[in-house]
Amino acid sequence: MTESVPEKINVLWFLPTHGDGRYLGTSKGGRPADIHYLTQVAKAADRLGYYGVLLPTGSSCEDSWVIASAIAPWTRNLRFLVAVRPGLLSPTLAARMTATLDRISDGRLLINVVTGGNPAENAGDGLLADHAERYEITDEFLSIYRDLLRGETVTRKTRHFDIRNGHLTFRPRQKNGPEIFFGGSSEPGQLVAAQYADKYLTWGEPPAQVAEKIASVRARAAAAGRHISFGIRLHVIVRETTEEAWAAAARLIEHIDDETIARAQKVFAGMDSVGQTRMQALHNGSRDRLEISPNLWAGVGLVRGGAGTALVGDPQTIAERIDEYRKAGIDTFIFSGYPHLEEACLFGEMVLPLLPLAHRTGYDDDIAGQETAGEIIANTYRPD
Repeated sequence: MTESVPEKINVLWFLPTHGDGRYLGTSKGGRPADIHYLTQVAKAADRLGYYGVLLPTGSSCEDSWVIASAIAPWTRNLRFLVAVRPGLLSPTLAARMTATLDRISDGRLLINVVTGGNPAENAGDGLLADHAERYEITDEFLSIYRDLLRGETVTRKTRHFDIRNGHLTFRPRQKNGPEIFFGGSSEPGQLVAAQYADKYLTWGEPPAQVAEKIASVRARAAAAGRHISFGIRLHVIVRETTEEAWAAAARLIEHIDDETIARAQKVFAGMDSVGQTRMQALHNGSRDRLEISPNLWAGVGLVRGGAGTALVGDPQTIAERIDEYRKAGIDTFIFSGYPHLEEACLFGEMVLPLLPLAHRTGYDDDIAGQETAGEIIANTYRPD
């Protein structure tokens, strides 16, 4: 097995802190993302054996740090992939927040560095830097943030930061701090990832395009004298048969009209994210040809920004498509589905057992056989 093809993978789920529901582009079947529901999703993911959960960031979401802090005590093994936003807070404050949450979660924190690709949203947060400057800020931020988490005292003046004797009184639980995830399809994004990221994260493009991106980032990391691993962000719709899965995909967007799609695509067009542009190019705002690669469906991206594609099919087919990405170099998969609670259970029960997982599933104190026991037959016998 070569270094570029991982033997095992980690699989994460998603906490829908901006809301959930049975359909896209409508309030019909909507579900509020209150703390009780989010805890329910997280506990289900923990019990089903997911490696962790991604908490999104942005003006439409509940704050990921507060939510992760509130939910972590209710889970045992689940890791929390939480966003750090360079330009919105100082690297020293971010390092303290990181160290604290890593300690109180007993080392279950992962960090997702997000530069922000929506100028209108950035302006609402007081961040007026353009695309190039945001990556410059991110580069400077991460150089300081990373050194602080390693236990160094930092005095450093850059264009955007002036840190004098910055340090952590309380260190993170994980040595040198949590694993850093970073996504960015542009050249500046790839360069920053190559320099600082532990894991480069891409949205769910077809496997051939993902392989090209991996090769580019891997070469840049090697030039910087670093090794980097790779993850992918996808939605999933799994059912017992492929026909049922495609029917579920059609139902997910059945309440979206052309006006809603056009309005959403106009918003996406105003973003300066190269990754978002690549997502839009997969469907061009049209319903006509949404299966852009075998079992890879772009319907989610008609109205949802960011990750806009889903794997659709029966469990074996989904597992085979995941394996195609693994062979391209992906070792971490972050999935989501609508509604997130039900789809987490479907994927966790039907697909996770088929995958070469690097992480353990279930709890250590499970009674032998209980997790697959099913219902007692005639009050006496367990099913085979």
